[in-house]
Amino acid sequence: MISIKEVTKQTGVTVRTMRYYDQIGLLHPAGKTEGGHRLYGEKEMKKLQEIQFLKTIGFSLQEISEMIADENHDWFTGLKKQLGYVSKEKERLAQIEGTLRGLINEIMLNGNIDLFSVQKLIQLYQQNMDKREGYLNQIFNEEESKLLQNLPNINRDDPETLEWIALIAQLKKHMSKGISAPEIQRLIKRMYEKEQETFGDNKEFVEKIWDIRKSPQKSESAGFYPIDAETLDFFEKAYEFYVNKKSNF
Repeated sequence: MISIKEVTKQTGVTVRTMRYYDQIGLLHPAGKTEGGHRLYGEKEMKKLQEIQFLKTIGFSLQEISEMIADENHDWFTGLKKQLGYVSKEKERLAQIEGTLRGLINEIMLNGNIDLFSVQKLIQLYQQNMDKREGYLNQIFNEEESKLLQNLPNINRDDPETLEWIALIAQLKKHMSKGISAPEIQRLIKRMYEKEQETFGDNKEFVEKIWDIRKSPQKSESAGFYPIDAETLDFFEKAYEFYVNKKSNF
């Protein structure tokens, strides 16, 4: 027999937790000393290990109590049910992760954040996924649909997306200098290079993307992150300036 303090020392389970397990009938001590201190034997230590293990894979104390009390417990069904719960929780956490990344990227892009607008965007994105995919399938062929996976996504933090966000943020910052400003043209040059790196010489695909991007309605249907008309108009003019200047060399 070992004391409750020795149990804590060996397992890391606190004295308070051990007392609580005793109180709710989950794990009673094997006995007590004359002074009333709880004592635990090999059987109780094994049961404690089972409890801690089941806790780590997500079972509640109530579920654990029922599982270890029933010698004929259906472990297969119980574990399958728990796996289903964990999978759903994983999906929920992935959505939260994407939302947090989106909020952070929103600040990087615009310097501030409108929680109400972002909430509306998230709800729209989640509720109309099938509709959005159907819309995109009408516009893009099978090969082009594969290229869509390479578009930046406000809810991701991959290097490509982060660079696009940084480029657009810098473009917005220097817009007052005009389309021919060196700072603007350096940004446009990098955007042009990224377009070529990502999509090659697939002009038809890029034109389809741009046609959607310029229309708030089409952008919403496609699930694209909204960019204000002023920034899009400025980008288009600065891009044309860059291409024309490039072709003259």
